[in-house]
Amino acid sequence: MKITDRSDLWWKTAVVYCLDIETFMDWNDDGYGDFEGLAHRLDHLAELGVTCIWLMPFQPTPDRDDGYDITDFFGVDPRLGSLGEVAELTRTARDRGMRVIIDFVMNHTSDRHPWFKSARRSRTAPFRDYYVWVDQPPKQQAQTVFPGEEDSVWELDERTGQYYLHSFYRHQPDLNIANPAVRDEIAKTIGFWLELGISGFRVDAVPFLIEPPHGVDIGDPHEFLRDLRRFLQRRSSEAVLLGEVNLPFDQQLDYFGRPGNPPELTMQFDFLGMQALYLSLAREDARPLAESLAKRPRLEPESQWANFVRNHDELTLDKLSESEREEVFEAFAPEEWMRVYGRGIVRRLPPMLDGDPRRIRMVYSLLFSLPGTPVLFYGEEIGMGENGEQPGRLAVRTPMQWTGGVNGGFSRATPRKLTASPPTDGYAPEHINVEAQMHDADSLLAFIRELAVRYRSSPEIGWGELDVLATGQDAVLAHRITADVGRFVAVHNFAPRPTVVTLDLGAAAPDSVLSDLFAVDTFPLDESGGIDVHLDAYGYRWFRVVEPDDRRLT
Repeated sequence: MKITDRSDLWWKTAVVYCLDIETFMDWNDDGYGDFEGLAHRLDHLAELGVTCIWLMPFQPTPDRDDGYDITDFFGVDPRLGSLGEVAELTRTARDRGMRVIIDFVMNHTSDRHPWFKSARRSRTAPFRDYYVWVDQPPKQQAQTVFPGEEDSVWELDERTGQYYLHSFYRHQPDLNIANPAVRDEIAKTIGFWLELGISGFRVDAVPFLIEPPHGVDIGDPHEFLRDLRRFLQRRSSEAVLLGEVNLPFDQQLDYFGRPGNPPELTMQFDFLGMQALYLSLAREDARPLAESLAKRPRLEPESQWANFVRNHDELTLDKLSESEREEVFEAFAPEEWMRVYGRGIVRRLPPMLDGDPRRIRMVYSLLFSLPGTPVLFYGEEIGMGENGEQPGRLAVRTPMQWTGGVNGGFSRATPRKLTASPPTDGYAPEHINVEAQMHDADSLLAFIRELAVRYRSSPEIGWGELDVLATGQDAVLAHRITADVGRFVAVHNFAPRPTVVTLDLGAAAPDSVLSDLFAVDTFPLDESGGIDVHLDAYGYRWFRVVEPDDRRLT
């Protein structure tokens, strides 16, 4: 399959940028970000190289879980804007070459959603069967998602004397997907947002979404996911489902859709690779990441891995062993407030790496060069830090830092009215902000822009097949990505010492060269494909193998 034959699969070479409307840009100075503020900052994202904006939940909410407790799946929280502004945003983003996807959170609702308010009135209420109720919780209970905050996934509703299921917080009752009416509501929600110009959905907690109630047989629960994908493609052939599936690789394949079965999710986050990355950083040893990448299953061309360094939740380490997790905790979260749920870290990357620009840039070079689609969390492009004074996950969900002025240029409201507070340490807005980095060629912002350009001009990264190359050095990761347009090679040094590594790139045509993608340098390749590569401390190099008849720009 030639890349040029599948240009409709835009997400294979996208740059995804996740942001929260509430903390991105406040245009009416009420302390909350809003759609109008985002619209005025679209040029920043376009110049960064973003091609897909992922919006965290913006629907009406009591805001007890940062917007993930929704009371109306078809609306917009009035603090943030209106449906008209959503439609206007998607159109304006398209004008600048960016699509918009949104969070899809329908494995539960807020307990203040009209459905649940009706359901809890009586056992015969109209929406009772939209949720999962039992007289007594089963003896074998699922583990809570938030240990230490919830001690059970069942909550007694005193009015009706039954317990309702909540896989997350008790104020987020689970929807009952065994009910066809609920499945219809989920499909209607997808169709509604597609009509407003949305190009897809980041599907929250997918295993919980398709899990039927205990003891209820609905057949293969994956058939529901297949139905969603079929419905999505009927309504919009270009739309995507980007799934949050934090499971081992072999189980993730079930969520893509096994060969012979209809497709399910379009893309999935590589949680295992992310966790291995932090173990490699803690050890200054590339082998954990190399081993994880080597275990990645090969995907069909219509599927894709999404790579990330940081997301909006805790930096979960749940797939590491207990001893490995403790290594990462000791290296990057030595204080108790930095840890959450016994499995995760509530810090951003730069403070974890002590602000070392060499390591920070090496990590983002990895993000953009690993096979798959890179996903950025807002503020990563300027090296924002966390605010440890905000509890739990909120530590990394602070206002975007646009200037060094009051409130970081996010809002002109008084600080006490802000939805969240920026950090006050060395990562405060007066030290880290967009304005200061915009015209600085040596800034992290300029570097991320350059990475995005190099990534977008290297379609092998999104389309090709991965080989992890032998380096003979524990601290060095080398990988090759091969596609019908050529061969891409990247080398990364996890150690604080410069080194020279010998690579075997395989047979090459006579007079082939290795072209450096960050410099005007080429290196001759002999027919055996062997070459020595020099790396700085925490250094990185990107190359392309160019054969004599290759007419592409290098």
